[in-house]
Amino acid sequence: MNAGLIVILLLLVLSVLGIPIYLALGIGTLVALNVAGMPFIVLPQKLFAGMNSSSLLAIPFFILAGNIMSRSITNKLIDISNSLIGWIKGSLAVVTVLASTLFGAISGSGVATASAVGGITVPAMKEEGYSSHFAAAISGISSILGPIIPPSVTLIVYASITDLSVSKLFIGSVIPGILMAGGLVVYVLFYGKKNDLPAHPRQSVKQIAITFKDGIWALLMPVIILGGIFGGIFTPTESAAVAVAYALLISFLVYKDMSFRDLYGVLIDSCIGTATIMVLVGISKASSYVVTTSGLPHQVLALFSSVTESKVIVLLLLNLLFLVIGMLMEANAAIIMMTPILLPLLNAFGIDTLQFGIIMSFNLCLGLVTPPVGICLLMTNQIADASFVKTLKAVMPMLLIGVIVLLLVTYIPQVTTFLPAFIQ
Repeated sequence: MNAGLIVILLLLVLSVLGIPIYLALGIGTLVALNVAGMPFIVLPQKLFAGMNSSSLLAIPFFILAGNIMSRSITNKLIDISNSLIGWIKGSLAVVTVLASTLFGAISGSGVATASAVGGITVPAMKEEGYSSHFAAAISGISSILGPIIPPSVTLIVYASITDLSVSKLFIGSVIPGILMAGGLVVYVLFYGKKNDLPAHPRQSVKQIAITFKDGIWALLMPVIILGGIFGGIFTPTESAAVAVAYALLISFLVYKDMSFRDLYGVLIDSCIGTATIMVLVGISKASSYVVTTSGLPHQVLALFSSVTESKVIVLLLLNLLFLVIGMLMEANAAIIMMTPILLPLLNAFGIDTLQFGIIMSFNLCLGLVTPPVGICLLMTNQIADASFVKTLKAVMPMLLIGVIVLLLVTYIPQVTTFLPAFIQ
């Protein structure tokens, strides 16, 4: 059997059996190395080489910044959003979307966004009379804006495999993220009016000004991070470090709502999250080496070429493939597994690797709210204590919005390539 195929099959089987992804990938790689007659020393060598990248330093910093923010700054962002649109029917659901967008501009993680924003807005929506399944659905689907809106951990992982510019990937994901957030806002406004969802009294200009004054330091955080990256002031890795320093400064000295005891717990959580991703990325270098040398990518290319010569059909087939993979596998693991296999296919059909990275990341992010994995939807459903079947039904129209945006990203390259074209 092909050694590359062994890696993929063992990864899938062991993952289904409940073995952690990084262990499943490592075991699959070791078995494949043995079958192919390669020395086992390849694994530690490639593991070190995979983690020995300065761009990957952005991952622990963004995770840490997001964890600090979830303990301190998230409430301020929600208050600002609520002051502006609280008078609209269904405003709290719109606030959930906007707060998730702002939080995503710092953390780059869907799970962190679901926990930080959903943990606050879902109980608030239930208290105001929203159905528990709708609250869970809108919070769950909004959380995927975390890894779509830059900075995105999944895009950093993709960049480490393809050697693409992280900055260009980040900038390329801005328009898709805005389209997704805008689509959700429009749907919530329609849903809120149709179902007569509650609204708050309109705040006076003075009240809005006071809220902005109190929350301006929180609001400046995503502005500084994204503005610094897009303005060329600092690299994504440097921006991640700036995000941590800024979050600590604001939490300890301005808002004074975090103690050193809280910081200890934040650091522990961040270390666990970082270690999981970094080990996965490191092992992926070895698995990618096995997959590439096995000739599997060229066999996949031959298979697709035998089915069709149309770029449009190939992109459609790839999207269907990743919609299924996203339902079964964590996004970073899927990117690590599939990217080396598909690179020859992308080159053969003239598919831009930057565009495809965003297509794949966006597609897999939809998997965060689709069963059987659907970890973000499971998390918000648990917070809401809702019927999962009803939550799935409520999230379907929102998922349709995601699929529409995905098709726009897939078949209109300018959606992802327009902004990065201005960066040299």
